Formats: sequence, C-alpha cells, structure tokens
Amino acid sequence: MLIFIFTFYLLFLFLAIKRVDWALMLLLAMLPSYLIRFSVFGIPATLLEMMILICFTVWFVQKTEFKNFLRGKYGWRDFFINKKKRASYLFAPEIALWLIVSYIAMIPSGFSNASFGIWKAYFFEPLLVYILIINIFKPGQKSFQKIILPLAISTCALSLIAIFQKFTGLFVVEHFLPRVTSVFSYPNALGLFLAPIILILIGFLIQELTNFPPRADQPPAEKNKGQSCQLCQKYNLILFLITSVILSLSAIYFASSEGALVGVLAGLIAFGILANKKSRITTIIILIILSGATFTIPKLKSYALQKVTLKDLSGEIRKQQWRETWTMLHDGNKILGSGLSNYQNKIAPYHQEGIFFNFSNDPDFRRKIVIFDDKYRAEHWQPVEIYMYPHNILLNFWTEIGFLGMLVFVWIVDKFFIIAIQNSKFKIQNSNYFLNLGLTCSMVTIIVHGLVDVPYFKNDLSVIFWVIIALISLIKLSNSIKPDNPNYEPKPKTKK
Repeated sequence: MLIFIFTFYLLFLFLAIKRVDWALMLLLAMLPSYLIRFSVFGIPATLLEMMILICFTVWFVQKTEFKNFLRGKYGWRDFFINKKKRASYLFAPEIALWLIVSYIAMIPSGFSNASFGIWKAYFFEPLLVYILIINIFKPGQKSFQKIILPLAISTCALSLIAIFQKFTGLFVVEHFLPRVTSVFSYPNALGLFLAPIILILIGFLIQELTNFPPRADQPPAEKNKGQSCQLCQKYNLILFLITSVILSLSAIYFASSEGALVGVLAGLIAFGILANKKSRITTIIILIILSGATFTIPKLKSYALQKVTLKDLSGEIRKQQWRETWTMLHDGNKILGSGLSNYQNKIAPYHQEGIFFNFSNDPDFRRKIVIFDDKYRAEHWQPVEIYMYPHNILLNFWTEIGFLGMLVFVWIVDKFFIIAIQNSKFKIQNSNYFLNLGLTCSMVTIIVHGLVDVPYFKNDLSVIFWVIIALISLIKLSNSIKPDNPNYEPKPKTKK
C-alpha cells in the first residue's frame, strides 16, 4: 500500500513542479482522498493533506521570493516595498484571527496529538488551499472554470458510485440500508459534500447559459476559424454541468440526507428570489402553491410540522444534544469551549444515555411513560450515543474553538455576504453575476444544513468552505481590475 502511495506522491510532485495549476486542479477533484489514511514513522497522514503540502511547498519555492530570501537577495524591506505586487487577501485579518483562536483551542485538550491533527486538517491546511487559489488562479472566467470543473468531476464520481449502490446493493454500509453512502462511511457525509457544490454548479451553469452562444462581435475570419470548436466546448461544458447537478441531486435523494435536501432547497429559494424580478415572482408563486398544498394534505402537513419543530426522532436527539452541550458550556466552559477534539470527553458527564420517544404516536405517551410498566418504557426507549460534535453550526465552533472562535466564524460569514452583495452590483459590468449568486446561495446551503449537522469539521468540507471564500474573493478582485463582459463600455468621465 505504501509503495503505491509513495509512487503517487512522486508523480504528483512531478506534476506540481511542471504545472502547479494542474496539480491544484487534481487536488480539488480528489477532496474525498482524505479517506485514504496511513502513517509515516508513526505520524498519521492522509492522501489529501500530503497533496496540499506538496502543492503549497512547490508553489512557495517556485513562485515566491523564498529562494532569493535564502540567498540574501531579498530582505524584509523588499517584502514590505513589494506589498502591492503580491496577491490581495481580502480575508487576511480574519485568517490571522482564525489561526490564533484555533491554535489556542488546543489548550483545553492539553495540546494532544488528536487536537493538533484536527487543527492542521481543518484550520491550517484549508487556508493553504485558499492561498494557492488566490495566487495561482488569476481573476477571470477561465480561472473560475479551472476551479469549478474539478469539483464537478468529484461530485459526478461520488454520485455515480452512490447510484450504483442504490440499484445493485453492492458496497453499501449494511446498517444504513436502503440509504447509500458512496465512498463515505455514513449517508450524511455524502449530502454534506454535495449540497454546497450543487449551488456553485447551478450558478456557474446559468452563467455559462447567459453567455451562450459565444460572442458575436468577432471578426469573420476569427469566427469561422474557431467558432465550431468553441461551440463544441460550450455544449460539452453545459451538458456536463447539467449532468453533474442531476446526478448530485439524485445521490442526495438516495442517501436520504434530509438536512442536505433542505439546505439545497433553501439555496434554490434564495437563488430564485435574488436572481432577478421574474425569477423572484416565480419563486414566490411556487412557494405559495407548495405551502398551500402542504397545509391541505394532512399527512404532508404532519410530516412538515414534525420536521420543522424537530418532533421526529432525529430532531429529538438533536435537541437532547443541544441541551447537554448548553449545560456543559455554562459549567465553566463558556470562553474556551471543550477544546479541539475534546468534545466527547467534556460532554460525557452531562450525557444522557437515551431518550423516551413516541414511536407508536400514542396520544397519551407522556402519562404512560410515568405510570406504565418497564416493558412500555423499554419499547419507547432510544439509546443516544455521544457524537463528535453538537450538530449545530454555532455550537460546533463554540465547543471546538471557543466563544471567540465562534464570533470569528460569524465575522467571516458576514464579510462573505457583504462582499457577495458588493459583487452583485456589477451585474451589468461583468459576466460573474450568476456565479457570485451561486456562491452566495452555496453559503446559505451550508448555514441551513448546519442548523442540524456539521458542515465544516471534515477534511473535505473545510476545504470546500475556503474554496467558496476564495472564489468570492476572486470575483471581487476581478471586479476591481476590469469587467469581463466584452460588450461593456465604461461610462465617460464627466467634468466637475
């Protein structure tokens, strides 16, 4: 096994040296490769994190002044003088705070190996990917395509595996049947991965459709020479994006990941409301019709109310988790939380081994639990394990990196939406409006799904989060450089 991994790394290193942009694209297409785990001299590692480190090291040595710094030809004075020539990191203050608060979060864990592993995998390495994207992919339509297509390839591969599992029953985690898991160990992991990417793909797809057919203002000779090739590429790209979205939605449905489906639905509603006036009216009409149908069909109404009020089994388990977490935090852990990779240890004294749940929908359930015999209680008893996280996006960050860390996360998300709003003002001037909208709704999907799940604390999910941040930053930078739309003519300057 190690021989194959070592060979892969040699080939990846060779690719990074020759074309670091291709290496980064391969990395983005292989985000689930963190599932391939091994150890070198007793140090645990994953295929994904070593790819990140190789890619970043090659870029840092080749594309920065690091070699000149070692030779004494580039000093700190040059570093500050050349500040304007370097890539602009719109989230630089937030990144610095992010690293500091996450590092401090290892204190309650006693700087254990587990906490350090979580820190580098979920906080340090995803930021390296953010830095790579900002520096390697310059603002522009081709760069967006190079970032998004690898994500689409990854979603296609995972979705096809999930669909294969559904219709063959092969390679499925048995105790989750009939739900599928693809390459992951549980169904929700598939939903968590696919949901935010679907909205990115939809935004990019609509962006491509609005720019289709290719520009008609080219000279006749140039048009005849390359038009057929361009049309073929456009058709293939659009077809591939449509296929990716359909396969991904199907995979989430077969995984029965309700949180992911609700997150995608929330993202689609936000997209429809924000896109333009016509889509806003259409979306509102559809919502009114669906709401009316939901509340007129008794079974559908009952199901919807159970989900919204968290009265079903998974909802009751979540509420129990939150109560335990809230008690733990207010018992001397408000500031630092439980610490990285230390939630299960901290929550154990506050954990209730199970809950009574009304499986039989007995209207007299609460009274019977108190007065009936042990057999009735046993039939309605649901054991609850200690999960790794509280399954709420704010509580997840509060417990792992403390109250300040949670505030930094909120700050990052707020700044993301502010930049997205600023980008949306360039609807006429550039061709990135719908991609920007797709990224905005992707973050909406993450937040909505995060109300009942953990959409960040996995190797692939943390990278996806910072890829979204990087993409919104590139759009902002492209707006500040020049418009992408070839038909845009800047307004003439008026004399004061």
